[in-house]
This record gives sequence, C-alpha cells and structure tokens, in this order.
Amino acid sequence: MSITAERKAEVIQSNARAEGDTGSPEVQVAILTDRIKALTEHFKDHHKDNHSRRGLLQMVNKRRSLLDYLKRKDVDRYNALISKLGLRK
Repeated sequence: MSITAERKAEVIQSNARAEGDTGSPEVQVAILTDRIKALTEHFKDHHKDNHSRRGLLQMVNKRRSLLDYLKRKDVDRYNALISKLGLRK
C-alpha cells in the first residue's frame, strides 16, 4: 500500500522547486497523490478494509488543506500543480 523509497525519490525530484526540496507544498501534495492512488488500487481488491479507508480519508483531507494553502499563497503555482498531477477535470 505504501510507495517505495525509489518511487518517492522520483516524485520528490520531479516536483521539487530547488535542489534538496522535500517540504514545499508541491512536493507534499505530489507524494500524497501517489499514496492516494496506490490506496485506491488497494481498495479495488479489499473493499472491506475500513482501517486503511480512514487513512485514505486523512490523506485526502491533508492534500486538500495543502492545496487550499497553495491557492491562497500563489495561484499560479496552484494551477501548475493541479494540471501537472491531473487533479481537476
């Protein structure tokens, strides 16, 4: 259910704003998005796994909070991130 260290490093590198950036909202949202996608696939086989579902909801809420923060601070970065990750239709 969790993402591998290699995959996490790829996500960080592709979304980092500068060298060694791991804490920017863009990186955090990208990591959460990858974890959410992995859990969504998990639920296709394990639909009764309510403990993991609670964790999924927490991740979705955390991502939403980070996106709201980014939208308040810099709309251009927000729009670039959601288009890059494909979060809005």
